[in-house]
Amino acid sequence: MRRWQVDLGVAGGFVAFALTEEAVVRMPGAWWPFALAVFAVLVALRRTVPLVGLAASCVHANKIFYSDMVVTYRLWQLAAMIIAAYTVGRYLPPRPGSVRGFVGLGLVVATALTYWDVDHTDPMGAFFFPVVPWGLGIAFAIQHRQNTDAASARAAIREQRVREAVMEERVRIARELHDMVAHSVTVMVIQAGVVRRRLDAGLSVDGELLRSIESAGRDAVGELRRTLGLLRGDDSGAAAAPVGLDRLDELLAQVREAGLTVTFKREGVPVPLLPAADLSAYRIIQEALTNVLKHAGPTRVTVEIRYGDDGVHLSVVDKGGTTASPVAGGGQGLIGMRERAMLFGGELTAGPGPEGGFAVHARLPAQVAAPA
Repeated sequence: MRRWQVDLGVAGGFVAFALTEEAVVRMPGAWWPFALAVFAVLVALRRTVPLVGLAASCVHANKIFYSDMVVTYRLWQLAAMIIAAYTVGRYLPPRPGSVRGFVGLGLVVATALTYWDVDHTDPMGAFFFPVVPWGLGIAFAIQHRQNTDAASARAAIREQRVREAVMEERVRIARELHDMVAHSVTVMVIQAGVVRRRLDAGLSVDGELLRSIESAGRDAVGELRRTLGLLRGDDSGAAAAPVGLDRLDELLAQVREAGLTVTFKREGVPVPLLPAADLSAYRIIQEALTNVLKHAGPTRVTVEIRYGDDGVHLSVVDKGGTTASPVAGGGQGLIGMRERAMLFGGELTAGPGPEGGFAVHARLPAQVAAPA
């Protein structure tokens, strides 16, 4: 309900109460209809002109209006004053720099003194009726401000969480693009270089090599489409089954065609991992092999997966020169691999091997996928 509707309802109830009182009590004084009309308007406009409403109540409480009466004020007059005092406290509380707030405080004190001047026998009532509603209004104003501040803080926290979630999603998508597309493009570049050198030497080109380049390109395009689908919120882009260790043979076949001599070892009993952990394990091996192609060139590399009680151990060790280190190129791939391992509470170490080349070792804690 809107504010003006509430205020009109309060004014209507006030007028009904006043007319009932006048009809039942029939207090003397022919001025009351005019005063009631003024106060009805002031109650209806109480939030617009709160100080005017309280000032009118202060003036109307003067004893000149009740010089020949035993009763010192009408009840509807008291009701109008209570409404005005509450409104001033609620919307104009005294605070540093608020002139209107301190004017309202002065009017509350003046109204209380006026009621006390009219009837010295009831000082409690004279100060209670103006001060308590005003104080109650201040209490509601403070509570409203605290609720507003709390709501603003919660909204800021929600907005921060949304920004963090968006940033995490962007980082995830960037990592996916780097791991998959960079790998596919690296394989394509190396294989295309082999084709060029064979053509320059007048040698025939193996059709299987060209088909491998085509397959790597298709993989890169498919990954781009899937990632763009995620950015657009298109479920069809994410519907494709994510890669995992079960597709490791395809990855090893690609890098073999690119010139690497790969030895693959698997120890322990394989366990089905959580999809995200399975994807991260695949991406770590993929990025490590991509780094070998980038920085060591055609060389021998050993890929090992070992399933133990403490998790899945991954190892990629090449025999390239000690100067062929991915750290020299900025190490962005190493950062991505380490983040993937830490995401699941694991760890990753990378550095020159004891016999030359470069070694990447990672462990992902055992987080077994729930059975279907």
